[in-house]
Amino acid sequence: MPEGDSVHRVAARLHAALAGKPLTHADLRVPRFATADLAGRTTLDVTPRGKHLLARLEGGLTLHSHLGMDGAWYVFGPAEKWRGGPSYEIRAVLAAADATAVGYRLPVLELLRTAEEDRAVGHLGPDLLGPDWDAGRAAGNLLATPGRPLGEALLDQRNLAGIGNIYKSELCFLAAVTPWTPVGALPDPEVTAVRIAAAAQRLLAANTGHGGPRNTTGSHRPGRELFVYGRAHRPCLRCGTAVREAPQDDRPTYWCPRCQSGPTPDTPTN
Repeated sequence: MPEGDSVHRVAARLHAALAGKPLTHADLRVPRFATADLAGRTTLDVTPRGKHLLARLEGGLTLHSHLGMDGAWYVFGPAEKWRGGPSYEIRAVLAAADATAVGYRLPVLELLRTAEEDRAVGHLGPDLLGPDWDAGRAAGNLLATPGRPLGEALLDQRNLAGIGNIYKSELCFLAAVTPWTPVGALPDPEVTAVRIAAAAQRLLAANTGHGGPRNTTGSHRPGRELFVYGRAHRPCLRCGTAVREAPQDDRPTYWCPRCQSGPTPDTPTN
């Protein structure tokens, strides 16, 4: 599933291609909105909200989409062949005079009134890359369920919007605790939760402005861009211990058994 920085880049591409231009053609290939006529409406802006995309159109309408696990938006020039999957996977087409945006495999696609956007995204916590970002509020949301494992709490978009599985593992490594550590068991929980929230915002912001490999380590050597994510059985970049992998909430999760303290899936329960 794309993380907040990736969605932010997608929104920037769509905004550059469509904003300020009237739609010459629009095709929403979902039954509920298949007859919607959007041609002639000007795209006002394309805004990311956590992992959601909001394309606001003239006349008070918003096209809301979410990429889910493998959805994608592509932008093509007038003579460019569409590529992104077979045609039956296309869910949306938004065309202006000089560019066409095509959405593939979008699990969420709906047309709603702009005044009612909260119905789609109002449940989200502060956006790590948005104007409403507030590290203190995000930390308070995490601390509200002290018995919840940190990894699960970080992925809950109601706490803070934009973290995915990669950043979850990396943030737990940087905090030196395992993803299964209860939020309330963090060392000095109030202070640590704020530091984790601030680190999350800093990492996503640093990775938003470029299209290269996501980087949390500061190293640009191939294979050393991330501390633990995707490095199962390989040496920890900090101590050399083999990185471990196990599922958490049905998602692969990575940690260093030496650098990170706290419970793990194989920790005895009694």
